Amino acid sequence: MTGLGAVFRPQLAPERLRSVARLADSAGLEELWLWEDCFREGGISAAAAALAWTERIRIGVGLLPVPLRNVAVTAMEAATLHRMFPGRPILAVGHGVQDWMGSVGARVESPVTLLREHLDVLRTLLRGERVTVEGRYVMLDDVALDWPPAEPVPVIAGATGPRSLRLAGEAADGTLLTASTPPDGVRRARQLIDEGRESAGRTQDAPHQVVVYLLTATGADGPARLRAELAEEGLESVPDLGVAGDARTVARAVRRLADAGADTVVLQPTGDEPDPEGFIRFTAEEVRPLVP
Repeated sequence: MTGLGAVFRPQLAPERLRSVARLADSAGLEELWLWEDCFREGGISAAAAALAWTERIRIGVGLLPVPLRNVAVTAMEAATLHRMFPGRPILAVGHGVQDWMGSVGARVESPVTLLREHLDVLRTLLRGERVTVEGRYVMLDDVALDWPPAEPVPVIAGATGPRSLRLAGEAADGTLLTASTPPDGVRRARQLIDEGRESAGRTQDAPHQVVVYLLTATGADGPARLRAELAEEGLESVPDLGVAGDARTVARAVRRLADAGADTVVLQPTGDEPDPEGFIRFTAEEVRPLVP
């Protein structure tokens, strides 16, 4: 079965999260994803609250920018969430938006090198191992978690470019793709991820999970809102990107991404979605039954 989720956009005030998360949980939605966009809402704090307010839904953070975080802190936060809410947190790490990283003095010369070092050490720490490393950016001296996760924790990498996608295959357990990824982009990403897995000798590992956002608009003004957001992002000329329409139309778009290689599709409302709770109900009650 293709996984299905929805995004709580950080354009919404943090106090809106409680009602949206509880509704998503009670409606049977599988995953609710949060963003750590500068300079809106913190990913870990929002995820912890959402997990505490709910009983069964998985809460994803896509993504934590590695230039902002010491890897030991990332590991501590991830382990704490997984100890308190086993199997429910999903954490993705990535480069972050480079202009934002520059705004806070965290931009690095080689984002790919930093992400590789962060992924390698993060996965090692979450396995409960002790780490001493002196990399270009990541440096730890005899560090281990006192409370590592009780079960293995997959680490997801957010990636877009070819080098980062190959790196995700080499060093991560899954990949998060943005809403600027059409079905052909998912196919290309899968190919690059598989190249990375093969080069790292990981083809016998557990399957590599691919999660992709799908920009989605519903209602009478849905097509206009979708066009406006794509234009704002400079993506209006990209074919087969985003979807506007009823549940059947959205489900077809989800299936196209799944056929291209996505394991989970996360519906991303437009930034001006007028009814976030209604969007959650639409995803869980109308789209989910149409997605095998």
